[in-house]
Order: sequence, then structure tokens, then C-alpha cells
Amino acid sequence: MQVRIYHNPRCSKSRQALQLLLDRGIEPQVIEYLKTPPTHEELARILRLLDMQPRDLIRKKEAEYREAALDNPDLSNDALIEVMVRFPKLIERPIVVVANKAVLGRPPERVLELIAQ
Repeated sequence: MQVRIYHNPRCSKSRQALQLLLDRGIEPQVIEYLKTPPTHEELARILRLLDMQPRDLIRKKEAEYREAALDNPDLSNDALIEVMVRFPKLIERPIVVVANKAVLGRPPERVLELIAQ
């Protein structure tokens, strides 16, 4: 089973989700998305796998959210995805992807649902 985690090592929830995987003998591909942001296409695919809209995956308390006026309801999904690609700090984390399924690890135990399937 190939498992990818979009990870921020400074985030306690992200560290906990990674540890849950490691504790179960799963060595995921760790993508530090702040250093290596997903492309527009990758993020759009992740959103489809999560069954989420871009607004659902945006961290609304970040300064970049306010500065870019991302609460504007007229912004398209593509525009929101593009902003998240440019400012990956806005992407909620951690995200774990296994094949054609994904889960947002909030709370971190949600990753267990994905690997149990």
C-alpha cells in the first residue's frame, strides 16, 4: 500500500498523524508541502479525493487569507486552488492519500479510517 502524507513537521496534528502511520508499520511518502507545494492539478485531485471544495481546505486564520481577501464569495474554485498553490501555508493539514482515497487528518486518528479500508 503506497501512502502519501502532505506534512508540516511544525504542526502537532501532522506529527501525530505521521506517528500513527509509523506505529502501524506504514512508511509513507512524506511530502513537506511548504517546501514542495502541490501543483494546481495535484491539489484539484486531492480535493476530489477528499470530496471537498477549496474553501473547505483553506486555513482561514492565516494572514494570507485576510490579505488576499479569500472570503470573497465571487472567487472561483480555480482561483482559490491557485492561491493555495502559491501560498501552501493556507492548505489545511495533514492530508493522507492512499490510491484513490484521501482523508484530512483532523483529528489525526482519521488517518486510521483510510488505512483500515
